[in-house]
Amino acid sequence: MTVAPVRRATSGLQGRCRVPGDKSISHRAALLSALAPGTSVIAGFSPAGDCRTTLAALRALGMQMTVSGDLLHLKGGLDRAGEKVTREVDCGRSGTTMRLLAGILAGSEGEFLLTGHPQLLGRPMGRVAKPLREMGSDIGLLHHDLPPMRIRGAHLRGITYTPDVSSAQVKSAILLAGLSAAGPTTVVEPVATRDHTERLLAGMGSQITVSRTGRGCRVRMEPGELTPLHLTVPGDASSAAVIATAAALVPGSDVVIEGVSANPTRTGLLRVLSAMGAGVESVGHPPGHEVEPVEDIRVRHRPLRAVRIEAEDVPFLIDELPLVGLLATQATGTTEVVGAQELRVKESDRIRGLVEGLRRLGADAEELPDGFVVRGHTELTGGACDSLTDHRLAMTFSLAALIAHGPVEVSGLKFIDDSFPGFTECLGRLL
Repeated sequence: MTVAPVRRATSGLQGRCRVPGDKSISHRAALLSALAPGTSVIAGFSPAGDCRTTLAALRALGMQMTVSGDLLHLKGGLDRAGEKVTREVDCGRSGTTMRLLAGILAGSEGEFLLTGHPQLLGRPMGRVAKPLREMGSDIGLLHHDLPPMRIRGAHLRGITYTPDVSSAQVKSAILLAGLSAAGPTTVVEPVATRDHTERLLAGMGSQITVSRTGRGCRVRMEPGELTPLHLTVPGDASSAAVIATAAALVPGSDVVIEGVSANPTRTGLLRVLSAMGAGVESVGHPPGHEVEPVEDIRVRHRPLRAVRIEAEDVPFLIDELPLVGLLATQATGTTEVVGAQELRVKESDRIRGLVEGLRRLGADAEELPDGFVVRGHTELTGGACDSLTDHRLAMTFSLAALIAHGPVEVSGLKFIDDSFPGFTECLGRLL
């Protein structure tokens, strides 16, 4: 255990800050650029460990690139020709890297083995393998649903597919495979998920249409070649959610987070903060962003009240739900989150890890099969929390130190760099 990198705040957080480039967009921008003949230029590329893993995987597949700070030049035109040897690709701890690469490689002629860190090898991949098999790819998993994942590429056919679980990664894998399929590919989502892949595909010349159907959507794409990408990646919405949560927790706080992705499929935590009573508003729209909407977001502390998160809300804040649990400890009333069983198969079982950690800090929290319940308002006493090597839990428990009356110790703080390098420094500038 290590003492959390922040201490109890003696006054409100004040000032302006920026967060690193969006992790989800950076992953997809690099992977799609690998498919586009020519050189793509991506500014604001995320320095997160998971995104570095994606670049390393692309290098292993023969991609040429240069990285200078947050500026990425990538020469596309992935070689889809077959080879006699199996090419092994290390996906580290990144589920996004493995799932999206599976879609890209499903239509290649070679044989590939996608593997990674033991934590990644415990995460389900059957939900990606199933539709890719229906498209014609030969995909094997070592333990039924778990990687390593062996892929023998094939000539693919377009399909219409409705995922069993709403997942932007599954949708993206299918669409990436569909670029090289015979005939159109359609993904039908009962509940719409983040749409970064669709936006990037459209910006790179793909024939793609998105039709809204209530809370869901229907995405249809024709196969075809992409054009190089020129993109400035906005600030990471999930990292901004961490700073916004800190501001909402600490009395007297007034913080502006500049240049953040305002994609409506990623702003669920901001909507929850508003529903809980925090002051949240857009205070600017930085120019120069065409593919993704971008805003400056102001967050002010106000007394919080409990909320209920339903299953249809979950896709828009799946990564931020641990933050909701922490916020709920400082809200009046009982907060309940349901329909979030996906949290049990993230980098850790986030439901169990969150509830156990909050209890150690003195909160009144309990697990549900598909979520959790937190009863507030509770004064947190401090304690030792196990992040289960999960970056989202490590950040959540670290934020608890801002309001706890005693020291907070957190295991696995180094894993915060998987998604938010500079987390401690960013918070420190506001304290």
